[in-house]
Amino acid sequence: MTDQHTVLVDGLRTTYLEAGQGDPVVLLHGGEFGASAAIGWEHTIGALAERHRVLAPDMLGFGGSAKVVDFTDGRGMRIRHIARFCEVVGVESAHFVGNSMGAVNLLVDTTSDAPALPVRSLTALCGGGEIQRNDHVAALYDYDATFEAMRRIVEALFSDPSYPADEEYVRRRYESSIVPGAWESLAAARFRRPGLEAPATPSSARAYDRVSVPALIVEGGADKLLPAGWAAEIAGQITQGDSAVVDDAGHCPQIEQPAAVNTLLLQFFERNAQ
Repeated sequence: MTDQHTVLVDGLRTTYLEAGQGDPVVLLHGGEFGASAAIGWEHTIGALAERHRVLAPDMLGFGGSAKVVDFTDGRGMRIRHIARFCEVVGVESAHFVGNSMGAVNLLVDTTSDAPALPVRSLTALCGGGEIQRNDHVAALYDYDATFEAMRRIVEALFSDPSYPADEEYVRRRYESSIVPGAWESLAAARFRRPGLEAPATPSSARAYDRVSVPALIVEGGADKLLPAGWAAEIAGQITQGDSAVVDDAGHCPQIEQPAAVNTLLLQFFERNAQ
């Protein structure tokens, strides 16, 4: 059974899902408009909770959590918020799994000179490679809070065309994207003062030699947003790094191919148990 809770983390409302008992696992969802812990991990939490205490927070700006933005260090604020969240819920060390933005946040933190997250192992699902410049990426960044624009986001995220064709699924993501403050907080993070150059996209070039924990880097075999081969390239730079490709999966393999991803995760956690 999965329970939803709300806590204050340094005064900021933070909602999260929790299930199971045992060795903790923290799940960090993606950063697309309409993302949330519930949408990102609905096919993951139950399977992992059979062996683990699973926590899936809504990151700042998403789901039921506070709609706040740090215009100078938005990513750093989200990382620090999750670190404090772990302290609040009593997690001293955990397996961390991130998808897309959640994965990039994990890699940014573990390659920094002062990591904040209590990471014992990390799994990056479709986050860390060099973002492509194409129409699918444009759909993610240029969202105008309309239903058809959300359909284009869903098309960008998934390999299987049944996802954007599923009116109920698209509507669910659309409704998540227009809760009070959700669109504003994500759109605001992309604001820039007139005359400034556009910010760089997340880079795949990092100090991966600093990653001191076991790492599993997972690529969607049909990802429309990242180039083929990026996962193995990054894993090869990590001392305890390994990579995998999930066939017939786009940018959210934990949704599109949950059985394959859950097996990968459980086996990886077992190899790196306390």
